[in-house]
Amino acid sequence: MGGAGLALVGGAGLALAASDEQEAEASSGTLHAPAYPWSHNAYTGAYDHGSIRRGYEVYRNLCATCHSMNRVAYRNLVGVAYTEDEMKTLIEEVEVEDGPNDEGESFERAAKLSDYFPSPYRNEQEARFANGGALPPDLSCITKARPGPDHIYALLTGYKEAPAGVDVKEGMHYNPYFAGGQIAMAKQLNDGGLDYNDGTPATESQMAKDVTIFLQWAAEPDMDERKHLGFKFMIGMGCAALMAGYYKRLKWATVKTRAISFRGY
Repeated sequence: MGGAGLALVGGAGLALAASDEQEAEASSGTLHAPAYPWSHNAYTGAYDHGSIRRGYEVYRNLCATCHSMNRVAYRNLVGVAYTEDEMKTLIEEVEVEDGPNDEGESFERAAKLSDYFPSPYRNEQEARFANGGALPPDLSCITKARPGPDHIYALLTGYKEAPAGVDVKEGMHYNPYFAGGQIAMAKQLNDGGLDYNDGTPATESQMAKDVTIFLQWAAEPDMDERKHLGFKFMIGMGCAALMAGYYKRLKWATVKTRAISFRGY
């Protein structure tokens, strides 16, 4: 991510500020997230792979205790954010449920690159019981299920005190970017909440940015490749159009410039 994108989206520079008008709107409904200049939104833009790597760290340390990502496998991160050896080292202590074995029973084994991220709960009932009746959504395609990465970032950084006149129910937390303005998930991102392996300061806005880009990548892992193919296709079509134009002029120039005259007898 470069230039203006870094200045506005990177780290603490991407802080969320709500105006008095937004506060008034939030008291009666849900705010729309601002439009942020993500680098991958540009026609020729690509994912910030450093952010994908850091975003996985945020998910693994802060989100994975409640939220599953059942459609993402460890191998998907190889070549995107980690090398194969780095990924194998990261999952050395991860255990996944497998089976049945010869005795018809399930068992746990060490995770492999081909395994999908394990779910923190065995079923929906257990998830609801552990979260006071709320069901933490799977995050594999959350940026598609919600109004895009702008909404995810605004939601993660949008926790604040409820304005006067807003009654927040027990067990809920005020967030004007969630439907109804109240959400069961407590604020998860705080400055210094974890230590990034690359030394990047883990501010609230930086972690929100990184995990949002990671979730966007998880929902559309082939976006960079699709853009590259589209760019090559447009170049190919442009060359074909030039060749067709030249061929048309070559074949029809003599016909169009031909004069037909009649001679009387």
